[in-house]
Amino acid sequence: MLAVAAAALLGRPVRVPVMLARAGYVLIGILLGVVVTPQTVRGFTAWPASIVLVMVAAIGMMLATATYLRMVHGWDRLSALMGASPGSMTQVIALSTELGADLPAIAIVQTMRVLLLTTGIPAGLALFGLVAPALPVVREPPGGSSLAEIALVIAVSCATAIVFWRLRFPAGLLFGAMVGSGVLHGLGLVQAVLPWWIGSASVLVLGALVGSRFVNQTFRLLVGYLGAAFGSFAVSLSVATFFVLIVAHFFPFPIANIAVAFSPGAQDTMMVLALALHLDPVYVAAHHVARFVVTAFSIAIAARWIARSGKRE
Repeated sequence: MLAVAAAALLGRPVRVPVMLARAGYVLIGILLGVVVTPQTVRGFTAWPASIVLVMVAAIGMMLATATYLRMVHGWDRLSALMGASPGSMTQVIALSTELGADLPAIAIVQTMRVLLLTTGIPAGLALFGLVAPALPVVREPPGGSSLAEIALVIAVSCATAIVFWRLRFPAGLLFGAMVGSGVLHGLGLVQAVLPWWIGSASVLVLGALVGSRFVNQTFRLLVGYLGAAFGSFAVSLSVATFFVLIVAHFFPFPIANIAVAFSPGAQDTMMVLALALHLDPVYVAAHHVARFVVTAFSIAIAARWIARSGKRE
């Protein structure tokens, strides 16, 4: 994203073909569905109060951050909603592209949030001695995935993606593929994981797509959005911290597990972070799946309502 954005800011012609972008959305949807496992599904019943609180926290973060972006920085309703999403960056980018939101601004705010979380959480936990230093977890190629299971996941996910897309569901290709993959993995019917290079290629496509939106933009514009990026991050982190303190007060969960579980970051990033910090991956995954479901549906419904009603200002 940074490389393509830099090329765009320097005036070079950059563009991602539509069909390639669509394929990237489907593959990323499949990867997101892999997060749902029978263990995470059972986790919903093991920590009901904590799961409910993380859902409420997600709504609170969206409302508070969107209000901040509108009141302080003057963003329109749709762009403020997209910029306020606590995670689900891939869906946000897809929706922003489809509905015509201010993608450069949203990309800057969302990217800075992810960078601040992934660097700040380990440093903060280590600073307070809440977690032992650990080496980063390296993702290895899936050794146990059979070709038959991978083919089944791709077939079902593509079918559901097409259905959602035909129904004109916002970000239908990504969301539909995620549903198909999530159902198969959540029910324990398959344990297939796409090869690492497919996932990496899909993320590269998404990054290039976001970077290409910086065409005809300037470095001055980039610097101008940094205030919104840091401010919105501070607002969302304040809301998350409030709920972390509530859970830590009433429940005996380790504070490090709660902090990562309630962080407004991407599921896959937070899961890798949990493993790297020797946290409980099932607890963290269950909460991020719950947050993602609430965020995904809320963003999709609210974005459609704003687009249809024309109340974007």
